[in-house]
Formats: sequence, C-alpha cells, structure tokens
Amino acid sequence: MIFASESQVGKGNSEEMDKLHAKIGQLTMENDFLAKVLGR
Repeated sequence: MIFASESQVGKGNSEEMDKLHAKIGQLTMENDFLAKVLGR
C-alpha cells in the first residue's frame, strides 16, 4: 500500500521505507546536478 500509515504497513517495512527514502534523495540530487550541468 503506497498511502498506508506505518501502523497499517507494520514495523518490518520501515527499514525498506528508509532505503527507498535514501534512494529518492540520491536520485533528486543527481537530477539537480545534471540540470545545473546541462543548463536546464
């Protein structure tokens, strides 16, 4: 469930959510960097 609260998802998925948040942050930084380098 994408929009489920943590109590609905369970504590076992909090580790997976942390990994996904880290990956989203990394991809956001890469996008920002490339946008600056390419002048967009």
